Amino acid sequence: MRIKLIDVPMDLGAGRRGVDMGPSALRLAGIKEKVSAMGFPVEDDQDDIFVPIPEHGHVENNSLKFLKEIVTTCEHLACRVELAKEDGFFPIVMGGDHSIAIGTIAGLSSYYKKQGKKLGVVWVDAHADMNTPETSPTGNIHGMPLAVNIGLGADELINLHGNFQKLDPKNVALIGIRDLDREEKRNVKARGINAYTMADIDRLGIYAVIQEAISILKERVDVIHISFDVDGMDPGVAPGVGTPVPGGLRFRETHLIMETLAETGMVGSMEITEINPILDIRNQTAETAVEMVCSALGKTIL
Repeated sequence: MRIKLIDVPMDLGAGRRGVDMGPSALRLAGIKEKVSAMGFPVEDDQDDIFVPIPEHGHVENNSLKFLKEIVTTCEHLACRVELAKEDGFFPIVMGGDHSIAIGTIAGLSSYYKKQGKKLGVVWVDAHADMNTPETSPTGNIHGMPLAVNIGLGADELINLHGNFQKLDPKNVALIGIRDLDREEKRNVKARGINAYTMADIDRLGIYAVIQEAISILKERVDVIHISFDVDGMDPGVAPGVGTPVPGGLRFRETHLIMETLAETGMVGSMEITEINPILDIRNQTAETAVEMVCSALGKTIL
């Protein structure tokens, strides 16, 4: 398996600055070296994806902040991800705020659609990211990417990289959620997403939750993408995030999710989002995220 690292330094979808430095933090934490040490050839995407800073952009619609800039960036990303898959790579997309998932999953979905394969997604996050312009209290697009990928939201985002629905909501496992807006909750329930709250994890245990999620996906999909928002972890484990929510996944729980997914042999791509080095402590969050990436690629204790 060959790995392709793709940097997307975007914070246009978030409500505060800093996550554009996430890719640099992951590189400083040694992501390339640690993945290479596992025996995987690692290549960098050769051309940087240009992302304008918010101060150079213009908010035309407060319900969809920086829409044009995000569409442009995500279209470039979708092309890069699809090309990486065509060239036989396992793409690791490094964000950036979680709106990059609109581009990542559009590229993956386009690739697998041509292959006649069904894509599933394990979405690890404190938030459901199921808002639309009508339900979002902020207009920040990083709260909308899962909704967009299942066909809810602005046409410019839904139809990015092809006029087709990128994900079947029943092919999504949403793990670790604990902070949802009122109307967003309705979207999650109405669309039939397999959602596991932190309360579910407390009651059932993380192993039972991830086993159930995998069992559902195995029946429905051919390949799994991991969309990993680091704020899915507890702030004590991952303090360097823009939207911390207490009561999240512990270090070993997150590892177990990644290790169990790796055991399926179905994981074909991954993205890491929402690392904010400005708010971090000695790059702790990026270093933890790199450990999770290694577990998702198959690293084990023995």
